[in-house]
Amino acid sequence: MSTPDLAHYMRPGTLSLPALPPLSLYVHLPWCLKKCPYCDFNSHEFRGEGGEPAPAPEARYIAALMADLEASLPLVWGRSVHSIFIGGGTPSLFSPESIDQLISGLRARLRLEAECEITLEANPGTFEKDRFRAFRQAGVTRLSVGVQSFNDQHLKALGRVHDRAQALAAVEEARSAFDTFNLDLMYALPGQSLDEFSQDLDTALALAPPHLSVYHLTIEPNTYFAKYPPVVPEDDTAYAMLDLITERTAARGMQRYEVSAYAQPGHGCFHNTNYWQFGDYLGIGAGAHGKLSFAHRVVRQVRVREPRLYMDKALAGEAIAQETEVKRSELPFEYMLNALRLREGFALQDFCDRTGLPLSAIAAGLDEAERKGLIERDFARVKPTERGFDFLSDLQALFLV
Repeated sequence: MSTPDLAHYMRPGTLSLPALPPLSLYVHLPWCLKKCPYCDFNSHEFRGEGGEPAPAPEARYIAALMADLEASLPLVWGRSVHSIFIGGGTPSLFSPESIDQLISGLRARLRLEAECEITLEANPGTFEKDRFRAFRQAGVTRLSVGVQSFNDQHLKALGRVHDRAQALAAVEEARSAFDTFNLDLMYALPGQSLDEFSQDLDTALALAPPHLSVYHLTIEPNTYFAKYPPVVPEDDTAYAMLDLITERTAARGMQRYEVSAYAQPGHGCFHNTNYWQFGDYLGIGAGAHGKLSFAHRVVRQVRVREPRLYMDKALAGEAIAQETEVKRSELPFEYMLNALRLREGFALQDFCDRTGLPLSAIAAGLDEAERKGLIERDFARVKPTERGFDFLSDLQALFLV
């Protein structure tokens, strides 16, 4: 599917957006050393012609990314990019030279804000001495290190390619090379006790990460774990783990600014916050998703998923596999699905500005949420209560049509 011309997006519609939100860029690098059994992202173990493990075709893939971006430039013409997130897959599999080439290509084609945040996801299994420092020199400003656990038994159960020693070394290297970085942990892992998670959390916090993301393991459809479900902790144990996270991060001066994100002052992730505030993001790369706003509509795009086919299609100017205009009736739920994840909630005016809808579109849902004690609000702002945070899915569901 080729990119339609700008007139297609600018035609009259049912919405009226007074201004466009901040714009971010997501770049997907789809290859991994090994597919994890819980992962439902578009990630692939790269294989050569004979089916054997082989290096990813970095140069051709970057050429495809640049072609994909160039075809999309008319849709974001004149807009500044506030953040770039290079996700995967395992982007740190790519050489620092390739990441340098990628970022240079983005800078040549886009107008980046002076303080543009450029994040790269990194796996401790791809860590080697000075590699992270080379990513910094290539232009990456923030590293996101996917540790998940410091327990070798649990890492093995998760199918991770690194061990505890590599995880510790990778975080130390990230801390020495970057002014800010993120450490990813998971909890409620197969066979994990409360005491074992407590040790994981203490280890993570002792490393003094400026930002910590902690995710409950979920069994996603179409994964190995969905087909062969592991035995995971009971709900009561998982809730006790969450209580530990809340208590110990607060003791370290970290703010829980999003339902799964904790940060020292000044170290929140702008890119993810832009998602949660219903900002725009252009997504390029195999299977990448994007959301773009125009004067009279909000559009979602999905790129071709399979990496080899993506490269062929992108180089031919046909990277988009699917494009849908978000229905007016679906916008309130889409907005709330994101904004209510934030501890500070959202400004009522932002809802109108980002969706082009009047406040009457969410009035009934807000009344019901307040009656159930899930939100608190005034004439300017809506925030989830502690109960709303604990029962976030129930709160969000109140805005489903």
